[in-house]
Amino acid sequence: MTVRSYGNLVLLLMVSLLGFGGLSMIAPLHVGAQASSDTSAIQSQIDAHNQQIANLQKDIAAYQSQLNTLGSQHQTLQTAIKTIDVSRQQTSTQIQVTQNKMDASSLQLQELSGQITQKQYEIALDKKSVAQSIKDMNLADTNSMIEQIFASGSLSEAWAATDSSLSVNDALRTNANKLAGVTQELGVKKQDVSSTRDQLAALDTELATQQKQLDVNKAEKAKLLTQTKNQESSYQSLIAQKKAQEKAFENELTSLQSQLKSVGKASIPVVQTGVLAWPFSPTFAASCAGKSGALGNIHCVTQYFGNTAFAASGAYNGSGHNGIDIGMPVGTPVQAALAGTVLGTGNTDTSFSSSGAQCYSFGKWVAVKHANGLATVYAHLSQIGVSAGQSVTTGQVLGYSGMTGYATGPHLHFGVYASAGIQIMTLSQFKGADTPCANATMPVAPLNAYLNPISYL
Repeated sequence: MTVRSYGNLVLLLMVSLLGFGGLSMIAPLHVGAQASSDTSAIQSQIDAHNQQIANLQKDIAAYQSQLNTLGSQHQTLQTAIKTIDVSRQQTSTQIQVTQNKMDASSLQLQELSGQITQKQYEIALDKKSVAQSIKDMNLADTNSMIEQIFASGSLSEAWAATDSSLSVNDALRTNANKLAGVTQELGVKKQDVSSTRDQLAALDTELATQQKQLDVNKAEKAKLLTQTKNQESSYQSLIAQKKAQEKAFENELTSLQSQLKSVGKASIPVVQTGVLAWPFSPTFAASCAGKSGALGNIHCVTQYFGNTAFAASGAYNGSGHNGIDIGMPVGTPVQAALAGTVLGTGNTDTSFSSSGAQCYSFGKWVAVKHANGLATVYAHLSQIGVSAGQSVTTGQVLGYSGMTGYATGPHLHFGVYASAGIQIMTLSQFKGADTPCANATMPVAPLNAYLNPISYL
C-alpha cells in the first residue's frame, strides 16, 4: 500500500470517527433539548412542592408554640382538650408535609429516569462509533506499519503515515474514554434512583405512623370527654382520684422493692453518656428547642430522676422519681433507646380492686432488655406497637405517647434499670392485699436497680 492510499484510509477512518463521534454528540442534542425541557418542568414542580413544605413547616412551628403555651398553663379540662386538638392539627399538617415530600421524591425519580434514558442513548451511540471505526480499520491492508514506512517515497511521507496512524489510535482512545465516562455517570444516576426509592419507602412508613397518631389523638379526646362528660368538676375529680390511687400504688411498690434482692455492683453497667439514644425522633427533638427557655433543657424533660421538687412534695412515697418524664403531645411516636428484646408489655389501667377503684400507675407500658446490662421502660403510652419477645432496633417505634395511668398531662415516663434486677410481675405476688394495683402486671426492681437515665443518654 502506498503512503497516499494509506493516507486515504486514515482520512476515511478519521471521517468515520468524527462522523460517528459527531453523531454521538449532535444527535443527543435533540434528545437532550427535549430532556432539558422536561427536566426544567419537573424541577419547577419540585420547587413548588418545596415551597409548600416550607409554608407548612411554619404552620407546624405555630402549632408547637400553642402547645408550649398550653403546657405552661394550669391543667384544666379545657386546656387538656385544646392540647389534644392542637396536637391533632399539628399532625395533620405534618402529614401534608410528608405527602409533599413524597410527591417531590416521585418527581425526582421521574427526572432521574429521563436522565438515565439519555445516558443509555449516548452509550449506544459511542459504542456504535467505536465499533464502526474498528471495522473500518480491519478493512485496511494487512501490511505492517514498518512495511508501509519502507514503501514510502520519502522520509516525510513515512512520518506522515506514522502521524496519521497515531491520530487514528488517539481518536479511538478518546472515544473509548468518553464511553467509559458516560458509563460511569450512568452508574451514579442508577445509585441516585435507588436512594430516591429508599427515601420514598421511608416517607411512606412515616406517613403511616402519622396517620396512626391522628387515630390516637381522636380516641384520647373521646375517652376524656366520656370520663368527664365535658364537665370541669368531673375532670378535677378525676385528677384527684388519680393522685389518691397513685399514692396507694407507691406505698405498695415501695413495700415490694424492699423485699426484692438488691443487685450487686458488678451487675450495674458503668455510667457512660451516649450509650442510649433519646426515645424520640429528630423531628420531635427539634420541636423541644422552643421549650428550652421554660424547661431549662432541650429535650422536653419535665421531671428528672431522684429527689425532685415534686418528689419532695410527698410523691413517690419518699423514694424519689424512678425515671424521667418527657412532655410530649398525645400520639407522638416513642422510639427504642437501644436495640434489644421486648421483655414485656402491659396496661395497668385494666386492674381494679373489688370496690371498683382503678389502678393509676404506669398505664400502658413497654419494657426492653438490652445486651449491655441495661433495660428501659416506656410508660403512660396511648398505644403499644410491639409484643413480648420481639427484637427491636435502636429508633424503632415501640408505641405512641399518651396520658394513661397516673398522668395529669400527656408525657412519657422513661426509666432505665440494671437488667439483672428488673422483673415483670404483679404486686400481689408479694402482697395479697386487695388494692387497685395488686393484680396489675408491671416492671419492678430493687431500689438500687433503678438508674438515672440522664447518666446513659
